[in-house]
Amino acid sequence: MSIVVTGATGHLGRHVVEQLLEKVPADRITAVVRDEAKAADLAARGVRLAVADYNAPETFDSVFAAGDKVLLISGNEFDKGRPAQHQVVIDAAKAAGVALLAYTSAPGALSAALADDHRTTEQALLASGLPYTLLRNGWYHENYTENLAPVLEHDAVVAAAGEGRVSSASRADYAAAAVAVLTGEGHENKTYELGGDEAWSLAEYAAELSRQTGREIAYNSVSTEVLTGILTGAGLPGPFAAILAGVDASIEKGELVVSSGDLSRLAGRPTTPLSEAITAALKA
Repeated sequence: MSIVVTGATGHLGRHVVEQLLEKVPADRITAVVRDEAKAADLAARGVRLAVADYNAPETFDSVFAAGDKVLLISGNEFDKGRPAQHQVVIDAAKAAGVALLAYTSAPGALSAALADDHRTTEQALLASGLPYTLLRNGWYHENYTENLAPVLEHDAVVAAAGEGRVSSASRADYAAAAVAVLTGEGHENKTYELGGDEAWSLAEYAAELSRQTGREIAYNSVSTEVLTGILTGAGLPGPFAAILAGVDASIEKGELVVSSGDLSRLAGRPTTPLSEAITAALKA
């Protein structure tokens, strides 16, 4: 039996595999990747590799075995029909008789278009009859801290979130929750609403950036239409820009405030403060 992680060389997947290596022997971990070369470092540490692609169902025919615990990390190809990609994994897991299929979903309160693919996948997973865990991940610190260049260039945080608040956390925090589920017991058929311990506003984010950089960084609240135009002007495809602007609209409604405490409970520690993520990003 193995613990299988799909998308294992992605941003979240790498965190999951790294944390799994701290808890279980490497030969009990299978990293599912599209490009074997990108996982050479994991293989060198004894992690088993399986080369498979969400867009090629036949590549998943022999990835899973009876009794495996599987983490399905949602795909990031928004233009390729993510629910169909996820269905490939669900079908293969069911055929193999895995012990648990955990899925990285979106907060239950999120009404933005970003959540549509996740809801469809959740429905497919429940319909499969597999033992499941829904990890409804909230927003990531890195969604902001990895894109600081334009903020620092213009001394402005531009968003369409109004005075809404966000319970974000780091990828490492969400990975810790997934690892707890994959290595623990009693998580079958459970849904966890995951978010950071402290919610913050974009104005507070701008203020923290100002404090740490010693510069006056303003928060400019704009409409979703204006934000969509800014994002497409920066080179993002129109549909994806609209999805991101829609998330800001959800933030303004309070849909990304998660107060369950599930994330810190599963991780066994407080979640990473936004200020720490900003500090790390500025150093990088």
